[in-house]
This record gives sequence, C-alpha cells and structure tokens, in this order.
Amino acid sequence: MLITADKNTLFQNLLNPLLLVAQLNLLRGFKTSLVIFSWALFVACGQNKTETKETASDTAITAKVAVDPLPGWNEGPTKTAIVQFVARVTKAGGADFVAEKDRIATFDNDGTLWSEQPLYFQFLFVLDRFKAMAPQHPEWKTKEPYKTLLKGDVKSVLAGGEKTLVPLLLATHTGMSESQFKSIVKDWIGVATHPTKKKKYTELVFQPMLELLTYLRANGFKTFIVSGGEVSFMRAWAEDAYGIPPYQIIGTEFKLKYDVVRDTAVVERLPAINRIDDGPGKPVGIQMNIGMKPIFAAGNSDGDYEMLRYVTNGTGPRMGIIVHHTDSTREWSYDRKSPIGKLERGLDDAGKYGWVLVDMQKDWNVVYPFDKK
Repeated sequence: MLITADKNTLFQNLLNPLLLVAQLNLLRGFKTSLVIFSWALFVACGQNKTETKETASDTAITAKVAVDPLPGWNEGPTKTAIVQFVARVTKAGGADFVAEKDRIATFDNDGTLWSEQPLYFQFLFVLDRFKAMAPQHPEWKTKEPYKTLLKGDVKSVLAGGEKTLVPLLLATHTGMSESQFKSIVKDWIGVATHPTKKKKYTELVFQPMLELLTYLRANGFKTFIVSGGEVSFMRAWAEDAYGIPPYQIIGTEFKLKYDVVRDTAVVERLPAINRIDDGPGKPVGIQMNIGMKPIFAAGNSDGDYEMLRYVTNGTGPRMGIIVHHTDSTREWSYDRKSPIGKLERGLDDAGKYGWVLVDMQKDWNVVYPFDKK
C-alpha cells in the first residue's frame, strides 16, 4: 500500500502541471493544448492499469498463501496436525497461546532437511577433501586409516566407526582458520554433485521442509538447526539453503584457539573434538546455545531421539515430528537396519510420546524443489 500511495502522489504531481499547461495553451491554440492533455490522460490510464495489474497479482499471491501454506504436503492427518498446532500456539487469548519469544523450533539436518544416502553428505566432503590433500601427505600411504582409504576401501573405514572416522575428520577439517575452512566448504558445495542423483547437494533439500520452515517463521517461530554435523561445515551454506543464519545453527564442534597470524587476528581450528552434537548431546547443545526448551522439534533418526524427548516432555503445547524415509522411487526407503540414519527407537516410541510420523511417500507430493510441477 505504501508503494501504491507513493506512485499516486508522484503521478498527481506530474499530471497537475501538465493539465495547467494545457489550460493555458487554450489561449495560444487548441491543437497544442489537445496534444498535451491527451498525453497526460495516456499516462494516467497507463498508471492505473499497471497498478490494477500489480494489485491483482499481489492479491492472488496472498490468497494462494492463505489457502495453503504447505503446498508440498498432501492433505491428511500429518499436515492437519502441523497446521492445527501452529494455529493453537499463535491464537492470542487461546488456552495454548505461546508468546512469540518462546516459539522455538529445532530441526535435525541430515535426513530431515536434506537427504543423507548413500553416505552423510559431510562424509562425502571428507572423501573429496582427502583426495585433494593426499598428494601433500605421503605419510598417509603407510598409516591407517588413511592407507585403507587410499585403496578405495570406504566400507572398511566406515566399519571402523569412531576409531577410523575421527582421524579423517581431524585431517580434513582442522589445521586452518575458521574463515579458511568456510571458503573451502563454500567452494566444494558450489560445484560438488551427488554420486547417484547427479545434483548439487544443496539441490537435494526437501521442498516440504523448506515450506515448513517458512511457515513457522511466518508465524513468529525462530528456527534452529541442531545436527550431528560439524557446525562450521553447515554454517558455510545453510543460510542460503534454508534461510537459517549461522548463529541459529548448533552442531558438533572442534576445539578453537584465538591467534594472530601475520598481524591478522584469527580463530584457528585445532585437531581435537570439543563436543559431539548427537544423541544425548543434542539437548545439551540446545541448552548451551539457546538457553530454553523449544516447543517444536523435527528429526528422522535415533540420533534425534533425545532431542525429541527433551522438547516434547514438558508443560504446554509441544510437537515432535519424525521424517520417515519410505519413498524408494523419489528418494530412499530405510529405517531400522540402515547404517545411515537408522530409525528404530523412534518408530517404536512415536505413539507413546505423541510424535508425528511423516510418511515421505504418502505425506509429500514433492520431495525436492526441482521436482515441483
């Protein structure tokens, strides 16, 4: 409305002098004044036509948003539960009203906001980074787990668990400043593609979850990522992908150290893990970084179990949702036996704790943004 009013004012300021000139020219000659008056009338008609078109367009967009804030979600119990929860906590004067300052929502990342198969995307970054660094580290040829990975035996490295994975994380993620690491990740995320989907990793974000993030923020929620992924890895690209700023991202952390390098103040990444933000580490991370209990949480695996328990266990309205990967055609189908994103305890206890199971195949009419019709 402010823009329309400004345009009207501008138009009137333009039109009035022209009409005055036209009137004055009646004394000088009918033909001249007719030309000026016709031009002024043409501007007026064009302006009104443009404004009518813009107003109609804005109205159509507003109506569409009002009709369906979650177009990527199929109609059904899951979508209804989400919409009703938001309506309850935002209804001023209602029994379940929650003040805007207390509307906190936390989301896992891997498998919840973007895909995570066949390997966690950050581990695929580790593999690419390892290959790029290998020529500068001849000692890796005789030292494990680097030796095994150089042979291409990723399966054995994964089977080694923390013993083999942590050294790889330390080798590829530390020994540099925070700003240097951010640049490395941004360069990688800008060009790297998924091994089977052949899409950039940030194209494999879930369209329905993007809609949910937008919907919650439009209703006064602050949205946080609480992930087992390394925090600086996510902070390098997550704001562009999800609209979540770096200071609202919580994850696994390496130890850091302030230093001055060539007269430049920097924060260096040390080869030691400070805190793992997975399983029981998630509620701890929430308390350390947010300082209050959220009222909404979304996850997809047993690594999110404790976060869901923590968020949904309390007084007042609370909601927990679990993205259940059931779509082998558009994405992947996995749960109890998967080494990546295993979901067993969450499936068993969802009913007990009132968590909403999001059936990807049934509840989502689109998975990725590029699938939208």
